[in-house]
Formats: sequence, C-alpha cells, structure tokens
Amino acid sequence: MIIEEEHLESELLALIRETCRLPDSDYAPAEIMTQPLIGPESALGIDSLDAVEIVVAVQNRYGVRIESMESSRLVLENFASLLEFIRKNRTP
Repeated sequence: MIIEEEHLESELLALIRETCRLPDSDYAPAEIMTQPLIGPESALGIDSLDAVEIVVAVQNRYGVRIESMESSRLVLENFASLLEFIRKNRTP
C-alpha cells in the first residue's frame, strides 16, 4: 500500500509537470506537499490558467469530478489536498 501511495504522489507530480509544461525541478512530492499549489507562492510556479488544465487532467486520469469553483479551491489548495481528494474519490 505504501508503494502504491508513493507511486500516486510521483505520478501526480509528473502529470502536473506535463500538463502545465513545467521544467523538471529538484522538488520531490514530500517537499511541496503543504506549499500552495497555485499562485505566487507556488513552488512549481502554477497560475490560475494552469489550474484549469490540472483539473481536466486529474479528472481524465483518475476518474474524479471536481464539481464547483469552491470545491476546486479547496482541492487545489496544496499538493496534499489534491492527493487526498484523488485517494478518496478515484475509480479503481
């Protein structure tokens, strides 16, 4: 189970990098877990336009639905909140 969770973390980070066309960085999922995912404080430099692309990519890859603007703000607050949302709502 732990290996699967680590795989999900690295897979999600790779998906975000690919979706937002971000350069490779030295950040590991654990290093960015609680930092803001989007906005000026984002370690990855993700902006609000990238957020829309992330929502679509996550919905397509993991079969989850982020229903509203309000819920998307909570889900995309940081890397940890996005991971938790996927874990709770993904289809097997």
